[in-house]
Amino acid sequence: MKVDSYRFGEMVIEGKRYTADVIVFPERVQAHWWRAEGHELAPGDLDTLLEAKPEVLVVGTGSPGYLRVLPETEAYLRQQGIRLLAEPTAQAWQTYNRLASGTAKVVAAFHLTC
Repeated sequence: MKVDSYRFGEMVIEGKRYTADVIVFPERVQAHWWRAEGHELAPGDLDTLLEAKPEVLVVGTGSPGYLRVLPETEAYLRQQGIRLLAEPTAQAWQTYNRLASGTAKVVAAFHLTC
């Protein structure tokens, strides 16, 4: 999957427009990504993401970066052997495209607004 573009509140992936948070798997997109706490990424929010057994997880933390990856989430991902890259969504989608075009199995989770 390739992200075509991003702007606040909107992402275009493989020509399809999304206006809610998304998870991008190598073979599909899951729309309406939901977290228990809107601006926190906790270990319990990772179940769907980890089913794909990624080597790398790219997290788009929103336009100004308000989505916070909790320290326990970072530790959990390390224990699973998954590399975490978290950055504002305006940069994260480009990071995802670059990594996804390589050999690593990459999953991305993008917060599209704040």
